Order: sequence, then structure tokens, then C-alpha cells
Amino acid sequence: MDGTKNMEELLEARLKERLDCVGPLDREAMDRTGIRWDQIAKPLKSLGLLETNVIRIAGILGDSRVSLDKRALVAMCADNGVIEEGVTQSGSEVTAIVAQNMAEGSSTVTVMAQAESVDVFPVDIGMVTEGDTVSGIPEENEELKPRTMLKRKIRRGTRNFAKEPAMTRQEALQGILIGMEIAGRLQKQGYTVLATGEMGIGNTTTSSAVAAALLGEPVNRMTGKGAGLSDEGLERKIRVIGEALERWKPDPEDPLDVLSKVGGYDIAGLTGVFLGGAVYRIPVLIDGFISSVAALLAQRLLPAARDFMVASHVSKEPAGGLLLERLGLRPMLCCDMCLGEGTGAVAALSVLDMGLAVYHTMATFDDIHVEQYKPL
Repeated sequence: MDGTKNMEELLEARLKERLDCVGPLDREAMDRTGIRWDQIAKPLKSLGLLETNVIRIAGILGDSRVSLDKRALVAMCADNGVIEEGVTQSGSEVTAIVAQNMAEGSSTVTVMAQAESVDVFPVDIGMVTEGDTVSGIPEENEELKPRTMLKRKIRRGTRNFAKEPAMTRQEALQGILIGMEIAGRLQKQGYTVLATGEMGIGNTTTSSAVAAALLGEPVNRMTGKGAGLSDEGLERKIRVIGEALERWKPDPEDPLDVLSKVGGYDIAGLTGVFLGGAVYRIPVLIDGFISSVAALLAQRLLPAARDFMVASHVSKEPAGGLLLERLGLRPMLCCDMCLGEGTGAVAALSVLDMGLAVYHTMATFDDIHVEQYKPL
């Protein structure tokens, strides 16, 4: 027990040390970007969130010459023990199939990613399939290669939170640090934006549980049908989550307590990617429901992390809009999407690309000899 406690304290200290290094957005770069937008020959602020998000990204990157030419999708793949309670339509074998399809380029998100020149990095952070568990952080000089399953397995699936806490606090910390490590390595490899995605049967159940605990909202408001549950299945899912929250009483003031008791390894890894965005100064696109829950966990651990996030779309899951509202972020798209995998984040990159095309190439009022619009 002492050894476990010591390791937990070591991981917490490592996390705190990295988060203490996070600085504010570069206001000078943001001001320059805002001036450039106002000089472009169009009505002021008329591209709305496209302008706002490009300004935010300039502040993250510290450069008004905003470039998102090298982009990556980090897809955390993990299984959840709570599926033993019949809260899903399919089993954990589907996690492995879709994760492998991501590596082979034949999943939904990889087809979309190819259209948007996004490199896909699937991560085995906790699938039940065969594979070694990790022991610490991999070697410093390891190069991450797209469409290659990254092996970061903490355990073969979480425990069934209907019967015991989903993971230990040490495992939750390990998952977060893995996500941060991947974000840091990709930033060093020249990537300028990260999209977040996931794959894991049962992860709308874990996400609903985490969201209900963090926000203090009724479970039925936070819970949807996921990948096609029946009305009866939804009732069972709500009951299982409610009973677990009552049994384990996760502390909403302690995000690690919530994550460890009712979360998933994929959520832990994504939380780390969002925190890594703040640490390594790289914008991170929030995808849908599961990704938004991880973003909220990251914001609770480090309030400044929110400044390094960009909301892509609002999920069709019941809590999708509320989570973004609590984060104080507005989505670029509203398409009734709820597929996950990172599909919404990749789709939003196409919208950002159009905004950047205007930002970089459109004529200014001076160029066309027209008096510049002024705020009234």
C-alpha cells in the first residue's frame, strides 16, 4: 500500500509541476490578428466564430501568421467494465474492430480525416484485447507514426463501476499523463493543431456519470441512448449510473476522484491531451460528448486550459450543449452528429480552413481603395 501511495504522490507531483508552467495566451499576437481581420474588406466581425477562433489560435501559438497545415487526430481507445450491466447494444469486441479500422484507414473518421489532410493516431490506452500494459512514459526520442496503434495500455478495460470504482487514482493520473505526453510529442513533431477522438463501447455511460457528478445535474438529463439503445436500455443505463453515483459518492470538487470512480481510460487520456494543449501551447479541438467531458475535467484541474480549447460541434447527446455552455465555449457546427471518433472535430477543421483562407489571402480596404469600416 505504501508503494502505491508513493507512486500516486509522485504522479500527482509530476502533473502539478507541468501544469504550473502554463502561461496565458499571447495577447500581442491576438491583437495583431484582430487588426488584420478588421482590415479585410468585409463587414466587421461578420465571420463570427471563425474570426474569434483564429484570434484564439494565434494567442495559443504566439503567432499572428496562423498556420494549421500539420494537423493530427488523437483517438483514445479503451473498454469499460460497466458494459457487464447491459448498458450498451454491443460488446467490447467492437472497440477493437473500430480501433483497428482507424489504424487501417477504414473507419468513418479516417475517411473524413483523409479529406482534410489530418494524420490519425489511434491509442490503445485500455482496450481488453491482448497487449502489454505500460510502465511509465516511453522513451523521450520515440517518434509517433500516424495510422499506427500507439501502445499505452494501462489495463485491459476499467472495472465495472456498478460493483467497484472504475480505476484507481494512480491509473487516472497515469491516463492523464499519457495524454499529455502524446500532445507534447506531436507538438515537437511539428503539429500545430490537435483534434480529439475516442473509441470505446460503454463510454457514453462513463461520460454521463462523470458529467452528472461534476455538474451536479440529474442523471437522466446527462444520459442519452448512445449507440442506439432502446427506451428500456436507456432506463437501465440511467439506473446503473445513478446507483453508482450514490454508492461511490465522487467528490465534484476533486476531478481525479470523479474520473477514477466512474470514468474511463479514454476520458483520462483525452483530459491529458487538453492539458497538454495548454502545457505545450497547441490548440486542441473538442469533438463531441465524450471529448467535452474530458475537456471539462481538464478545465476543473486547470482553469486556464479552457483558453487552449476550440469547440467543434455540439453533440446530439442530451448533455452536449450544456457541457459546452459550462465551459463557456460556442461550437462552430450544429449537425446533429453523435458518432464520436473525432468526426466533429475533423469536420470543423474544414470550416477553420475557409476562415484562414479569407484571413491570409483576401484583400484589405486599402487594397481596394475603400474607406475601412469602423465600429459604430
